Amino acid sequence: MITLNKKKIFYSFVLITILLVVFVIGFVLGKNQAVCKVCKPESVDFSLFWDAYNKLRQNFISPEKIDNQKILYGAIAGMTKSLGDPYTDFFNPDQAKMFNQDLLGSFEGIGVEVGTKKEQLTVIAPLKGTPGDKAGLKAGDLIIKINSKNTSDMSEQEAVNNIRGKKGTEVILTIFRDGWNQTKEIKIIRDTIKVNSIDWELKDGDIAYISIHQFDQSLSADFKKISFQILDSPAKKIILDLRNNPGGYLEVSQDIASWFLKSGQVVTIEDFGKNKNSQQYKAQGNNIFVDYPMVILINKGSASAAEILAGALRDNRNIQLVGEKSFGKGSVQKLVELNDGESFIKITIAKWLTPKGSSISEVGLSPDVKIDITDNDLKVEKDSQLDKAIEIIKKLK
Repeated sequence: MITLNKKKIFYSFVLITILLVVFVIGFVLGKNQAVCKVCKPESVDFSLFWDAYNKLRQNFISPEKIDNQKILYGAIAGMTKSLGDPYTDFFNPDQAKMFNQDLLGSFEGIGVEVGTKKEQLTVIAPLKGTPGDKAGLKAGDLIIKINSKNTSDMSEQEAVNNIRGKKGTEVILTIFRDGWNQTKEIKIIRDTIKVNSIDWELKDGDIAYISIHQFDQSLSADFKKISFQILDSPAKKIILDLRNNPGGYLEVSQDIASWFLKSGQVVTIEDFGKNKNSQQYKAQGNNIFVDYPMVILINKGSASAAEILAGALRDNRNIQLVGEKSFGKGSVQKLVELNDGESFIKITIAKWLTPKGSSISEVGLSPDVKIDITDNDLKVEKDSQLDKAIEIIKKLK
């Protein structure tokens, strides 16, 4: 009886050992090979990654500082950064939460949209009335350092993380601007940022001056409200101000364009590259302002969805653009959620084209009437671009 039990124990031990070996082999092969199902085995050797990971764990002087989750996030971030596209980026759970808060229109920071242009971190737009705006930041300013950290190797998301912070705390930006001989340090106190999506007022009796600040989730509903106010006013003409508007959702831009275009007119074209079919986004109903004479204001801070709207109205209705050349953020990003349900990758999948097929990406929109706002204009609070728009629209019927 005792001998039989020993045999059973022995065979059970052998069976468990075999299963364990099979599991370990499968796990190693999975790490080394199954990580990339679409890669050809001969083209990518993922065992190098695991070799590096294991050597870090074996040799790093402070093993207690090794955080496997941070290593994973760092590896994914490095993978996206290696593509050399400033708009393709990885967002860990904290960064994803911050990104979503931005689009809801409320966060803590300095109220400045940043982007990468010609491999340099650049101010796209300081949002009106925010600490960044009040400190004197301008669209097109180059951000050389953030709190003494050089930005040359920072991704956009890293820059945002460094600029953001709790209300009442200070951030120091080292800025260079066209016309300056050297950089300047600008100290800014962070605050709670709440951005209104849109404002409007009546100018010169019959001109509706509409200023759209960003294409966030609330804009469509807010625009609908002000549209009825405009219809009930003496307004017969519209100046649409898209200056310092960093963009937002494509669908919102499409919705706003639909108030000014005939149903079915093309708002923008999504170009997915060679041998792939493009996609057209068209105006859908509304169109109550389609017969209103218009002028559009743009500047270096007009980007993304703002450029799409401006390009759509110019191409379809020959509406004049007044101001400065726009930023040139004409690529399409798709948010792809990862399997943890909290983080995601923002991937560039296409480029925007205007209805007539002109690319916005890296090029921007050139104004029909170029007007620069000088430092002297700023000192005396003169808006020469708006003045020119009013001058032009008064002649339109």
